[in-house]
Amino acid sequence: MTTIKILPHPEYCPQGTQIEAVRGMTICEVLLENSINIEHACEMSCACTTCHVVVREGFKSLNALEELEEDMLDRAWGLEPNSRLSCQAIVAGDPLVIEIPRYTVNHAKENH
Repeated sequence: MTTIKILPHPEYCPQGTQIEAVRGMTICEVLLENSINIEHACEMSCACTTCHVVVREGFKSLNALEELEEDMLDRAWGLEPNSRLSCQAIVAGDPLVIEIPRYTVNHAKENH
């Protein structure tokens, strides 16, 4: 198991939290499984940027970015050098600290 610390987000996780993740799952899957209902408008198919997260610690332990994810990230609000699409970032062994950006480029919020 890997520990993921989620920094406070006013909507998804107001107090912040720490959760345990199974290696091999994506960050998005782990968040959703733990009732942190991050947007994922494309149903985790790497076709949007609504699940964008910033990995504050543990970035290098994640799987390498593929070209499609890199292309999609260029469209993300608040892009940083350590940004990932949580639907594509696979949890390894190192603990992670992630921040969910306050905004997305999604114009119509989905009810997931």
